[in-house]
Amino acid sequence: MTKPVLVVGASGKTGRRVVQRLAGAGLPYRPAGRSTPEPFVWEQPSSWGAVLAGAGSAYVVHPELAATGAATLIGDFAAAAAAAGVAHLVLLSGRGEQGAIDSEQAVRESGVSHTIVRAGWFAQNYTEGLLLPGVLDGSIILPAGDVAEPVVDADDIADVAFAALTDPRHAGRTYEVTGARSLTFTEMAAVISAASGRRVSFVDAPPAAFRSGLATLVGDAQAAMFTALLQEIFDGRNEKPGTGVVDALGREPRDFTAFCHAAAGSGAW
Repeated sequence: MTKPVLVVGASGKTGRRVVQRLAGAGLPYRPAGRSTPEPFVWEQPSSWGAVLAGAGSAYVVHPELAATGAATLIGDFAAAAAAAGVAHLVLLSGRGEQGAIDSEQAVRESGVSHTIVRAGWFAQNYTEGLLLPGVLDGSIILPAGDVAEPVVDADDIADVAFAALTDPRHAGRTYEVTGARSLTFTEMAAVISAASGRRVSFVDAPPAAFRSGLATLVGDAQAAMFTALLQEIFDGRNEKPGTGVVDALGREPRDFTAFCHAAAGSGAW
């Protein structure tokens, strides 16, 4: 590989892990985001050309696939990438999300070579995301009821994405990337408690109350969109584990219990 891999969202949970893998393999890469030398802004297509120029492939992460217009932007970006000579796109998608499904279709319709990495609920939501303060305070608050999720380690997602960026055998594939077993959020809280030595409980929040509390942190629009997304995906549609990690890498995904013990050992909790 002589052309750089463009990494959109290079400072995010998966993007920075993809960068680490590219750097570790000695492969050229170009991070792209609002604060990179060539700023990249999804809502400003005029910012796309500079980061796409000369790239050989791209890892594509949009922060809000559920947002109105996200699929259109993804499709326009895929078309711009193809026009710029980018040979392959790897799209991070969301499992069970209509907005993500629409974005996947937009990439397919662009005609550019692609791989879809359709990921489930991130384990890192408890160590790097909005749920970390709750874990530290002893409560995981979500409108999730008794639904189960096959929670996935972002390192597994990055491993699949790295493989798709560097091996043409993954072209045209869609990988359902999840953990190997499904856990309810009550069970996840128990695993976190056992690993960390903290008493952590799951609190099933009514959607309206959850939205109201979240709005104080991220604003009304973001809170409304995220609450609607959780109501969409926490209906049981994602309970069955996918086989994407095994299919792409030939190994089992990392178990949530192992993730939690490693997180506790690293001081995340």
